[in-house]
Amino acid sequence: MESEAGHGSVPLDSGTGRPVPEVEPGLVERWRSERGELVELLARVRERCGGVAAFRLGPSRTVLVTDPSAVQHVLARYPERYVKRSHRARLLIGDGVLAATGTAWKRQRRLLQSQFTGIGMRRYEQRITEAARTTAERWAGYARTGQSLDVGREMRRFALDAIWRSLTGHPLDDDTERELDAVAAVATALPTLPADASAARDAVAADLARIDAVAGHAIEAARNGAPGPEGPGLLRVLTDAGAEHPEYTDQLIRDELVTLLTAGHETTATTLTWLYLLLDRYPAAREQALGAGGEGSPERRQALQALIHETLRLYPSAWILPRHAAEDDVLAGYTVEAGTDLLVCPYLTHRDPELWPDPEHFAPRRFVTPGGRPEHLGAYFPFGIGPRACLGVQFALRESTVLLEHLLPAHTVAFSATPTKAVYGITVRPDGPTVATLVG
Repeated sequence: MESEAGHGSVPLDSGTGRPVPEVEPGLVERWRSERGELVELLARVRERCGGVAAFRLGPSRTVLVTDPSAVQHVLARYPERYVKRSHRARLLIGDGVLAATGTAWKRQRRLLQSQFTGIGMRRYEQRITEAARTTAERWAGYARTGQSLDVGREMRRFALDAIWRSLTGHPLDDDTERELDAVAAVATALPTLPADASAARDAVAADLARIDAVAGHAIEAARNGAPGPEGPGLLRVLTDAGAEHPEYTDQLIRDELVTLLTAGHETTATTLTWLYLLLDRYPAAREQALGAGGEGSPERRQALQALIHETLRLYPSAWILPRHAAEDDVLAGYTVEAGTDLLVCPYLTHRDPELWPDPEHFAPRRFVTPGGRPEHLGAYFPFGIGPRACLGVQFALRESTVLLEHLLPAHTVAFSATPTKAVYGITVRPDGPTVATLVG
């Protein structure tokens, strides 16, 4: 069934709506059997029925949303109508701000919001820079000796160091890094864990215990110990809140800490890994960015940020955003009944050829050329949009830019082999190691 709206913008809202175009269940089951990845199924649903489309897997009906106007309606204009019911990573992050809902979410977000914008970000500038310098020194050693490295692991190490310094005031040490490998292990395992909550927890119990031990030690140090060498960190804000507000129990502080650790390093590390893999395929993009201006110039910084944004276009930090319709609504001319599950998919919106010409091509100049990218807010949203957009957007962009300022002029990365597929879990990550050597 073809959507009347085709692939362009769907109609504006009206008082009454039409039924959402729906793919025949038998066709969906056939597609699912042919291609195992959910993203491939969603791509076919969109191709057949347009930017607001329904499909069924078994008895449940889901509405896929990729049209920019509909995206903005769901995420930004009417977030009270389209709510988060739970987070896929709740097993790991508990009741942290990503998983919280209602009044609790508003309270938790309000506490953290000021830490990641404007003046709040200035507290972390030097810590991010020190983490980047540490990485640059390590890479200089690899270049001198010819030692190989895993780019993905290096990016996780950098991003974890940056967020750990910001949380605790301490640089990341080897023992803490080793224990916090458990965060990535649980995050990677989540899509394959049993549906039963107890069985899922049992499957990763050892890793969760390691995470809890590190978190508990860090919380006690923030509450009772002297500030780290870089001063008190964001964790002190949480422990101070615990002293004033009874709802900030040790468990909630733990959940917020693990949420910030997970969101604060896994997505950035994955983006930077994809960026280097893309530069391997499109080496001219590196030269263009470095040639945009001298070291430290606004022109070069803008060009480096364009590299990051184009990587996020192809591999958004949150590739899919589940929502639940809390009430009846008319979405872009279509009736959505209360109780409907929706999937908003940045990954597909970012690869829509009507929005992004030659969408599979890595072209950072889209983000520096006037008219090079769509103006609609819902056409590019790698961190979400609206009140539930990622808190750490500015932190992530800043740390990525600072690291590239240190590494990109000094080294060309030569991969031994590159992954041929992506894994669509909580993030979109390369399927396989990213072993390389450094030239320069």
